[in-house]
Amino acid sequence: MKAINAIRMGGVDVLPVVEGGKGVSVSTGVSSGHWAAAGGVGTVSVVNADSYDADGRPVPQVYHGRTRRERQDELVDYAIRGGIAQARIAHELSGGRGRIHANILWEMGGAEQVITGVLEGAPGLIHGVTCGAGMPYRLSDIAARFGIYYYPIVSSARAFSALWKRSFSKTAELLGGVVYEDPWRAGGHNGLSNTEDPQTPEDPLPRVLALRRVMRTFGLHDTPIIMAGGVWWLEEWEDWIDNPELGPIAFQFGTRPLLTQESPIPDAWKRRLRTLHKGDVFLNRFSPTGFYSSAVNNPFLLELQGRSERQVAYSSEPVGEHTAPYGVGARARQVFMTEADREHVRLWEAEGYTEAMRTPDSTLIFVTKDKAQEILADQVACMGCLSECRFSNWSQRGPGYTNGHKADPRSFCIQKTLQAIAHASEDESDAVMDNNLMFGGTNAWRFATDPFYANGFVPTVGQLVDRILTGR
Repeated sequence: MKAINAIRMGGVDVLPVVEGGKGVSVSTGVSSGHWAAAGGVGTVSVVNADSYDADGRPVPQVYHGRTRRERQDELVDYAIRGGIAQARIAHELSGGRGRIHANILWEMGGAEQVITGVLEGAPGLIHGVTCGAGMPYRLSDIAARFGIYYYPIVSSARAFSALWKRSFSKTAELLGGVVYEDPWRAGGHNGLSNTEDPQTPEDPLPRVLALRRVMRTFGLHDTPIIMAGGVWWLEEWEDWIDNPELGPIAFQFGTRPLLTQESPIPDAWKRRLRTLHKGDVFLNRFSPTGFYSSAVNNPFLLELQGRSERQVAYSSEPVGEHTAPYGVGARARQVFMTEADREHVRLWEAEGYTEAMRTPDSTLIFVTKDKAQEILADQVACMGCLSECRFSNWSQRGPGYTNGHKADPRSFCIQKTLQAIAHASEDESDAVMDNNLMFGGTNAWRFATDPFYANGFVPTVGQLVDRILTGR
């Protein structure tokens, strides 16, 4: 195994190992502070991070506003307070070693307000801003305002080229690195384009080489590329290290830091990671963002799959084969479907899926009465956690604050489920693990096979970084 040497990133020499940002109370100041203390780059997520009361207990994020717009203001305030709290913890624990970055999703509700508020409230504590889940054109402007480095997350050379030409070229001196996030292997939301097959992963090497070639045309020969998604043992990436074609390379670890002593996720989540098999984490398109996302297959995802499978097209008038009448809702408003679909509906109703819900695509899905009530309640309670949400039809753009489409019951409230799984108590946590979204990279199954975790061993962050630097 080649020696893993420090590289220049963000104006300092650091180990080429970066903690991946995981939102909603998972990448905390504790985990990132210890990662930086080990000499790498720790990442605090400022996506609805926890803040604390005078006794050190997490402040519950409860919303009181009457409108979605008012609730989004509350959400932004929670996120800023939480981001500042986590940055302070990370700074203290890092002891001046490594780097501390803040991670935010560009498609988060109020993203610019949040990152600006955190940087204003934690001056000098954050060394860089990492941002993806969208095209963050204004990221460089924010970085320039505070004099810190920025790290865009992209999944293709084409995406970076567009960002550079529109915005980043004006602030080239603060571009600390470019994160290449593999759209097939990374956990969380992934940047697959409409021309890429989610079932056919591509080799990342040609894609990263293409990114480097584009960067060199812009004079970015020495700007690091951070490989994210599918990285487990560095010996499997040995041909990337000190490769003159690739230039400076660092590696991001998002999934492995979940199973450490400092990781804040519930113990039930950590136990579940040890039980996964290859294929248990896969891409789906249920997220209200509209992006593909990578998550653990569990009853939560199976229920979402079931909703879409119990789906039929309808028309408001009898047209062609759509001649079978059906009454929707309490008023039994009549629509028309095919005779074959009407027979499917009879079977679903006999199984208890009696409630028809309209989608934006002129289809009906069929769910139980309890599930229909839950979906409607979640849509009404929307707190604007995304800039646009297909589940609730929210948009943060006024004056209407709607995306112009019907709310889509085939999706879910992502803020609700991520808060639930991150804060589950021990007595309820197994049920919570089954019935909420559990993000993870596609390599999460390797916890069960990697000898490092044998006999129930849970490393500290420092021990994990040391292990990574051996190549294993």
